[in-house]
Amino acid sequence: MKRVELYARVRHAVQIDGMSRRAAAEKFGIDPRTVAKMLKFSVPPGYVRQKPPLRPKLDAFTGVIDEILAADRDRPKKQRHTSKRIFERLRDEHGFTGGITIVKDYIAGWRQRTQEMFVPLAHPPGHAQADFGEALAKIGGVLRKIHFLAIHLPHSDAIFVVAYPAETTEAFCDGHVRAFAFFGGVPQSILYDNTKIAVARILGDGRRQRTRVFSELQSHYLFTDRFGRPGKGNDKGKVEGLVGYARRNFLVPIPVFDSFDALNADLLERCRKRQGDRLRGHDGTIGDRLERDLAVFQMPLPAPYDACDKRPGRVNSLALVRYRNNDYSVPTSYGHQKVLIRGYVHEVVISCGAEIVARHARSYEREDCVFDPMHYLALLEQKTNALDQAAPLSDWVLPEAFATLRRLLEARMGKKGKREFVQVLRLMETFTLDDVAAAVHDAIERGAVGFDAVKHLVLCRIERRPPRLDMTIYPYLPTAVVATTSARSYMDLLAGQEVEVTA
Repeated sequence: MKRVELYARVRHAVQIDGMSRRAAAEKFGIDPRTVAKMLKFSVPPGYVRQKPPLRPKLDAFTGVIDEILAADRDRPKKQRHTSKRIFERLRDEHGFTGGITIVKDYIAGWRQRTQEMFVPLAHPPGHAQADFGEALAKIGGVLRKIHFLAIHLPHSDAIFVVAYPAETTEAFCDGHVRAFAFFGGVPQSILYDNTKIAVARILGDGRRQRTRVFSELQSHYLFTDRFGRPGKGNDKGKVEGLVGYARRNFLVPIPVFDSFDALNADLLERCRKRQGDRLRGHDGTIGDRLERDLAVFQMPLPAPYDACDKRPGRVNSLALVRYRNNDYSVPTSYGHQKVLIRGYVHEVVISCGAEIVARHARSYEREDCVFDPMHYLALLEQKTNALDQAAPLSDWVLPEAFATLRRLLEARMGKKGKREFVQVLRLMETFTLDDVAAAVHDAIERGAVGFDAVKHLVLCRIERRPPRLDMTIYPYLPTAVVATTSARSYMDLLAGQEVEVTA
């Protein structure tokens, strides 16, 4: 700033006040040639090198440096040469005698000259970009990594974000179904990276071979796909930026929710609220520009796509089906049969032929066994000796009345009592747990301990009619005979004498 002020004062003294150049040089303490330059330029022009710098020690080695830097482009970023490492190689392998500074300056210039440039892109309405991101969240009291699908409409900057336990095929498809429902239509095209969920193989001519599931999704909604160049994140820079935006603005601080449904409800509301924002450089809100996107969307929406991963399977001898490194139970009557497994985001559905035989909550653990105790009751009725060690029943939480009933039945009938207890449990194949539990409690209160009694009581409860049990065959509870204590025996006890008591 001081130098600019000096320029102004010297120029004013000579050109306005009529001072000579020599007098101005003496007054301001500068060289007359400097005065002449100040009169030529209104502001300091700065130093401009007229000739390239002379680097006699480095010039013979610039070709080696260029080769090293060019080869680094195909290597992982963390294993590329630093300026220091290139200097060491020039010194040790090629006999370079210069200093590290001229090497650093040359490399900095090379990188500046070779830095990629980009063409500004226009984004017409009706197109989208999609990508997955990762973040941390506390779901159900457990801190875990979540994966969220971000779908961005570049023209309007409208967004959709939904979170999942894992980046899976079914999550990918489910995210599209939810996004299309949120926007109320289907974009003309969607730009992706080369995710294996959508791309099975990149052919030699650059064409993509789609996966079966992605082809199904595309055929269902009839949108066009586009793919970025491998390793070129800038091809879909809008959604790349959205992933970072969603992580910073929607997931900081670390979100805490009871379930993924609660988290996604919050994300949905944030996406909807953002439509009221007005971004710099644009007229109107995001919601205003979204109307132009929606005007060229495909509408109306078809029926939702069945967003699941379909795989064939076979039931083993333990009535288990393997899916994604976990085992899920089916009724034992379907043992050794072929089944179709449909893996949804939060559910696994197993069918045999046209019949759905099992539904389970999806597990994202490894080597987990997910049982439905009801699947094994028919077999346990035949193999009652396995009841005590039956793994499917070990974590089954039932009302306390069931444990009481079992103790009474086994005390009365032994092994046959175990079978009757299993028969009571099988009533839940037809009736609800609450109804059966109430019937069990009522049977114990009445002293009518047996399968027939419980079945009768649960039917009466359902049909809302009074029970009519033949109590002459009940109760089955053990009875005790209590003798009458004589006064003499009581007095003998007080005297500390041994007393013989007879029944």
